[in-house]
Amino acid sequence: MPLDPSRTVAELHELQELTGDADGAQRVAWTDTWVRAKDWLDEKVPLEAKVDEAGNQWWTLPGRSEKAVLIGGHIDSVPNGGWLDGALNVVAGVEVMRRLVEEGKPAATVRLVNWADEEGARFGRSLFGSSAAAGSMADQDELRSRKDADGNALPDVLAEHGVDLDRALEARKQLENAAAYLELHIEQGPVLESLNLPLGVVLGTFGVERHLVTFRGQAAHAGSTPMDVRRDALAGAAKLELEIRDIARATGDDAVCTMGSVVTKPGIVTSVVETAECMLDQRNLDAFALGAMLEAAKNASERIAKGENIEVEWERIWQIEPILFDENLIQLADEAVQEVAGISRRLPSGPLHDAAEVSRAGVPTVMLFVQSLRGLSHTKLEDTKEADLELAVRALDRLADRTIAWVESRA
Repeated sequence: MPLDPSRTVAELHELQELTGDADGAQRVAWTDTWVRAKDWLDEKVPLEAKVDEAGNQWWTLPGRSEKAVLIGGHIDSVPNGGWLDGALNVVAGVEVMRRLVEEGKPAATVRLVNWADEEGARFGRSLFGSSAAAGSMADQDELRSRKDADGNALPDVLAEHGVDLDRALEARKQLENAAAYLELHIEQGPVLESLNLPLGVVLGTFGVERHLVTFRGQAAHAGSTPMDVRRDALAGAAKLELEIRDIARATGDDAVCTMGSVVTKPGIVTSVVETAECMLDQRNLDAFALGAMLEAAKNASERIAKGENIEVEWERIWQIEPILFDENLIQLADEAVQEVAGISRRLPSGPLHDAAEVSRAGVPTVMLFVQSLRGLSHTKLEDTKEADLELAVRALDRLADRTIAWVESRA
């Protein structure tokens, strides 16, 4: 059975028809629609599926060596998401597996994995299945307390899908023989399109510093309080928002800073703002640069607070170190991309992916990116040229062969 990338494109459209609507993809994890997508995926793979303790689906093609090359991704989406985010990697992986199954026993074992709940859309816990397999899952007590918008507890919903939260970390045994991990994904950004390139090789995923920054001033009547004596907490947030843009620009092209939320109190038009709570997200592929960005933002906030006669407090919400992918696999990915597209580009990933969790577990990892039109993702407007999707499937296939040979050479 020769590789047929056009079949992957047709199947992606089929999946969207099955699990989407006029607003976009609706494959939110731990829902009936997600289960329907998983069942559909299982029907496409010419191998028997096994489900681990974290809800991840695995299909295994035994090779002459037990050392395994993993091809992975996730089929879940955000609400009203795009037709490619997540689904491309596993559906393309199916096509590669079909070709390998037809050719017989490979030199190394090859496994396709559909990670459970990469997006975290229902309970706010991203990378659930891959972090369980990697052994890096967050504290179980914190997970037990999570609820969805309707008040359903995470452990109860997992149980409905055959997953016992207290046993989820037993999925770690799935990576015991893993020798390499490959993942294909849409870029979800504008870089490749701006360069008029269809494909790229991912160097790694950004480190993230996420903080709650709280400015505290003094509530006062909007009509009777002169401007020069106000202690306006919102002024602190507004000035910091402008400063973080300059901090990112000064750090380099790969640096990003985002203030995605500001909540003011008392939050009425007739009062000066007493408290402004800001959510600040900073990302960079270089750990030293990320630390410098954080320090610069803290210094700026203190300078701003002093100038506005207000106070500022910082609380870390979440932090992850930058994840750099395997240099050998990056080279193999470069060769695969150049072979099918003529030119390759190396670039970092701003969004996190399951690949980062697998890499954290010590498994050599690499990702391929395919161009995203207008850089849009997590929206029904998400799209990629079908010709580029087909190139991406071919590149993943070539990368799989190269990686199998690389694993064999290291045995």
